[in-house]
Amino acid sequence: MLSKYFIIGVFLAGASLLAQSEPQPTPTIEARNKAIATRVFEEIFNQGRFEVANEIYSPDFQNHGLHQDFDLKTDQDAVHAEKHAFPDLRMQVERLIAEGDFVTALWTFRGTHTAGGYAGLPATGTPIELRGITIWRIVDGKIRDEWSTWNELRAYAQVVNHVQGKLWIALGVFLVLIVAAERLLWAGCKWLVRLFRRKPSQA
Repeated sequence: MLSKYFIIGVFLAGASLLAQSEPQPTPTIEARNKAIATRVFEEIFNQGRFEVANEIYSPDFQNHGLHQDFDLKTDQDAVHAEKHAFPDLRMQVERLIAEGDFVTALWTFRGTHTAGGYAGLPATGTPIELRGITIWRIVDGKIRDEWSTWNELRAYAQVVNHVQGKLWIALGVFLVLIVAAERLLWAGCKWLVRLFRRKPSQA
């Protein structure tokens, strides 16, 4: 009986060692590239660890806009400005698809505009939510190219909708000032006319 349990134990131990010695599957290029893309959202945007860009972006990176391309410094300056304007910024990845060197991310941007310095706007306190798509080309573990698009007008519409009460008040104050200035100007003109009429003519 003892020898039976001994044989079973040796068999199980050997099977365990054999399983551990089997080579682990190497991650595919798509899996590695998706991991790099995830770091952009989680570490740079959400955590504000801007130094990570030096690890995962190529020095000759280009962000391809509709009419103009931007280098890495310009791109990361914009990221800094977004994080400053939206300190609670969260980028949530809805879909992540990879094929060869390309990774496509469908993401949702959520944050509160509590600081100025973004797009020339002062802080408005507006909660912003918008969706966009980014395509990256990743070569040898470095992001070389980017194409992004999102509905920027929706963001401005949310700002206007949030501050429209203040805008109406400001417009009302502006109109009152215009009317008051017009009345003062009219009164001043009438006073000058009366003044010149009363001035005695010289012989």
